[in-house]
Amino acid sequence: MRKVRDYDAELKALGDKARALKAKKVQQLGQLVMATGADALDAEVLAGALLHVIGEAQVADNREAWRSDGAAFFQRRGRKSGKGNAGNDGGAGETSAGGAQG
Repeated sequence: MRKVRDYDAELKALGDKARALKAKKVQQLGQLVMATGADALDAEVLAGALLHVIGEAQVADNREAWRSDGAAFFQRRGRKSGKGNAGNDGGAGETSAGGAQG
């Protein structure tokens, strides 16, 4: 006889996983803001700057320049902290890049 699936439990587990991933994304974005020094800006200034960047994100040349600058930032940061590639786990960097594309 087949085992009965508990759809409610599976949906709850997926919902919990989605909430955990969203919380992790928010935490990584906060860490990225702090690591770049952007936390020194007022929230309105930071939001305006991000909106301006998103408006310019349609130009492929801009995106590639930003990507290379970001990669260089994470490489420098990894050498300074002595953690190797701990700051370049791809999480925060890809998150912000994915948000700009989306």
